[in-house]
Amino acid sequence: MDGNAVKAILFDLDNTLIETSRAGGQAIQKTSDLLKTTLALDDDTIISICNKFKQKLLHESFDPAAGRSIDEVRVVHWEESIKETVGSCSTPSLAAQCYYMWKNSRLEVLSLSPEICDLLKQLRGRYKLLLLTNGETQTQREKVEAVGCEEFFDAIVVGGEHAEQKPFPSIFRLCFNMLGVEAQDCVMVGDSLDTDIQGGFNAEVRATVWINSAERAVPDGSVKPDYTIPTVLQLSDVLAKLK
Repeated sequence: MDGNAVKAILFDLDNTLIETSRAGGQAIQKTSDLLKTTLALDDDTIISICNKFKQKLLHESFDPAAGRSIDEVRVVHWEESIKETVGSCSTPSLAAQCYYMWKNSRLEVLSLSPEICDLLKQLRGRYKLLLLTNGETQTQREKVEAVGCEEFFDAIVVGGEHAEQKPFPSIFRLCFNMLGVEAQDCVMVGDSLDTDIQGGFNAEVRATVWINSAERAVPDGSVKPDYTIPTVLQLSDVLAKLK
């Protein structure tokens, strides 16, 4: 490789390599069925409970120093969602049943497609590969284990295990050091403009690649990715342009 060649690729996990949103939707449906059977509520009420849970996840602030596990925190999300919607959580164990139904169903559905496995195998022969995922440690490590992706990467970095996550440059510098490369040797690939693409820009990587499966327009004021593709399976086309 010459001095300007790409040497390493940093991949996001959720909705980049695995379809977390789709898996979450299927898990919510299974949990809805559990709620319907247990509480005999109408569909609109069940939807309201589930939407409240999803909002709590979206705005979740988890502090491991507070003494509660992420599982315990998310059981409380379900308990509060039920109480806020119907006034009480009549069955003491129902919130825990909902949480573990949602969690386990989601993990069961998550997978690396055979096509993505083939892509990673091909890339591993030519580049150093690192998985860089934001999120709480236990949750992200469980996903990594569920999909069995460790074999494809030289290193796996979970944001929740460090002081700062994407888009802060510090976690990217950690990745560069782990791989023994410079920022300009690396390409960042991910689905989030706010964390993956902005983070790659902040860290001054060689190029950023936005996985835009919904084919959305880049919002005004947002960081602009260097390349945009609808699926990570088209990454080789981008890498060919960077030689």
